[in-house]
Amino acid sequence: MKKILPSILSADFANLEKDIKYMESIGIDTFHIDVMDGNFVPNISFGFPIIESIRKRTNTTFDVHLMIANPEQYVEQFCKIGADMVSFHIEATNHADRLLQVIKDNGKKAGIVLNPQTPIESIKYLLHKVDYVLIMTVNPGFGGQKFIPEMLNKIEELDSLRKLNNYDFLIEVDGGINSETSKLCRDKGVDLLVCGSFLFNANDKVSTLKDLLS
Repeated sequence: MKKILPSILSADFANLEKDIKYMESIGIDTFHIDVMDGNFVPNISFGFPIIESIRKRTNTTFDVHLMIANPEQYVEQFCKIGADMVSFHIEATNHADRLLQVIKDNGKKAGIVLNPQTPIESIKYLLHKVDYVLIMTVNPGFGGQKFIPEMLNKIEELDSLRKLNNYDFLIEVDGGINSETSKLCRDKGVDLLVCGSFLFNANDKVSTLKDLLS
């Protein structure tokens, strides 16, 4: 089943609970939460306090995407404060196998993220251990960027490996997702699609959500 994950980075922070509740009311059951440190990516978003706060307001699944350097220092705490899925960038750590185990030991789904220039080969030896792989379809750090079309080949390569080895991990994409790129990604095997500004800025979010999955 294909699923849209709204990125709360594109929500109205003055009315964050209201936006989350509205998205829930139209059928959303998973939110994507980008954590940026201003180091690994050129932007700063939010961390522990925001996630702890909104965790108290919803029972939906939190997909926490760590765009941070040295994720091994923080990943366990993100697990403990309310994340249900935790992903980290392979480019940010030399201890990917250990990090996956820490996440799983905390009872959470474990994912690895690839920047656009990072090849699938870099995580090939870990694919039997991950619950999902997040392919960045823009350069991470800012919302509203244009989808990089070459990433469709990368998605197809990952899906081929999944089928060849009978793996059961999910494929997620993040960046530049709209009605057109959503279909292109789904046709290549994507299961989870992170959508930010295209969904949150839509006048008719119900219709937009349907368009993203049609």
